[in-house]
Amino acid sequence: MGSSHSMSEEIQELAEKTGFTSEQIEHLHRRFKQLSGDQPTIRKEHFDNIPDLEFNPIRSKIVHAFFDKRNLRQESDGLADEINFEDFLTIMSYFRPIEMNMDEERLDHFRKEKLKFLFHMYDSDHDGKITLQEYRNVVEELLSGNPHLEKESARSIADGAMMEAASICVGQMEPDQVYEGITFEDFLKMWQGIDIETKMHVRFLNMETIAQCH
Repeated sequence: MGSSHSMSEEIQELAEKTGFTSEQIEHLHRRFKQLSGDQPTIRKEHFDNIPDLEFNPIRSKIVHAFFDKRNLRQESDGLADEINFEDFLTIMSYFRPIEMNMDEERLDHFRKEKLKFLFHMYDSDHDGKITLQEYRNVVEELLSGNPHLEKESARSIADGAMMEAASICVGQMEPDQVYEGITFEDFLKMWQGIDIETKMHVRFLNMETIAQCH
């Protein structure tokens, strides 16, 4: 962040853009500097220093999401080589908890933004669709991090999730349509009624952890 006289203005501007409080921004700025080694940008290799991510079953997908230009709200597609602090805040804002005073419209927008971030994690080839197999693989990857779950159980839960996705998405199709994959609209239907808050959150106070996505 800039010199001291403009820092408060800069923080205010970032707060308006991302919805974080100035305290949260200052905390995340310390975390950013810690990760980047005091450099102005972060590269993928900097994420190797996060102990909690090392054992996360979808570590590569989480790291990938930080550099996905779709999540950085940029017009272009593909991956960024490095991200600055504002980019970092933009990504972290997807993990912000819902505010109590949000009206229905803002709540709906906020939820869609979180689900779009999650959709991009599943849609690794950036084609705007998730195949049923891709969806099944991510579910199985997520479950593989649970020490209390046998591999066979994880596989059958993943199979069940894929079948459920198929019944929601394929079930709406006309008989002569060819199934090309789960669109974002389908994805929204699949997550209807599921509390996204319990799936995506950030621990602000734990300096060792960036984001939990489970």
